[in-house]
Amino acid sequence: MPSVTYQTSGKTIEVEQDANLLRTSIRYEGSVPYKCGGGLCGTCRVQIVDGHEHLSKIMKKEVDRLGQEKLDQGFRLACQTFVTGDVTISWGEEDLNRLGKIAQRRINAAQ
Repeated sequence: MPSVTYQTSGKTIEVEQDANLLRTSIRYEGSVPYKCGGGLCGTCRVQIVDGHEHLSKIMKKEVDRLGQEKLDQGFRLACQTFVTGDVTISWGEEDLNRLGKIAQRRINAAQ
């Protein structure tokens, strides 16, 4: 079985072949930041540290949300990416800060 290492949260999880990175993170508390889970918002952006060759092809939603420059730097949307072998992913403070700002806007809008 393939394994996914969520480097930022320090978890490694064995997954089924063709498992989705975001769904696996949600199910096993990998802690990938996310909002929508459908490729619309881009909050589940992760960087592939190792195992690019063990991922599904890049989807149109990823090109639209991330742009070619980020894709070339190894970024993917976890919600659009499926695993065929061992992979290591990470996400940075800027991703967590961006998600925090989105959450704060939602809180302010509800008040």
